[in-house]
Amino acid sequence: MSDYVIPTPPVTSIPVASGGAFPVRRVYCIGRNYAAHAIEMGHDPDREPPFFFQKNPDNLDTTGDFPYPPHTSDVHHEAELTVVLKSGGKNIPVERAMDHVYGYALSLDMTRRDLQGEMKKAGRPWEIGKAFERSAPIGPIHTVEEVGHLEEGAITLKVNGDLRQEGDLNQLIWKTPEMISYLSEYFELAAGDVIMTGTPSGVGPVVKGDVMEVEVSPLGTLSVTVT
Repeated sequence: MSDYVIPTPPVTSIPVASGGAFPVRRVYCIGRNYAAHAIEMGHDPDREPPFFFQKNPDNLDTTGDFPYPPHTSDVHHEAELTVVLKSGGKNIPVERAMDHVYGYALSLDMTRRDLQGEMKKAGRPWEIGKAFERSAPIGPIHTVEEVGHLEEGAITLKVNGDLRQEGDLNQLIWKTPEMISYLSEYFELAAGDVIMTGTPSGVGPVVKGDVMEVEVSPLGTLSVTVT
């Protein structure tokens, strides 16, 4: 008999392309990690120390639908490569960081931009703009054994067939091993952790009925419809 006083919440998981499911522990997101995106958001693209925010594990969504959220009229797409960890620790050296990577997935960091902007002006946290229900559509995980480590290659996003975002993974200001190492100085990373690695320039609004397609060649295409 369980000692829990309410029903146990379900475990959030992401399907693995080769079979099985990856249980999620935490979701870390890095901000302004492509120079061109930093510029379009009004910031200096120089290599300043990275900063992170978090989404909730159950914000991840694998249904292919994105319900337009309430209390906003300006929801933006942000195409991202996501890294998932099979192990972790504290103070992980950069040269050992990739040992902890299980695989990669395509994802979207959907953002209530108007609400995020209000929080920025007030000097308050961004969660109301970032960590809402189903705000992180994500595709299946492809393991390192299947696709290797993704250090370069085009990342694109189309809306209704029109190219909106385009960049290359080699344009990341903070590379994957650096992100893992830096995070591990402030948090104890562990198996099940998810890191969304940032978005290239070209972010913009979507409306109901739009179809968003994120592509990175070895990972195929993630197609999500705004409903």
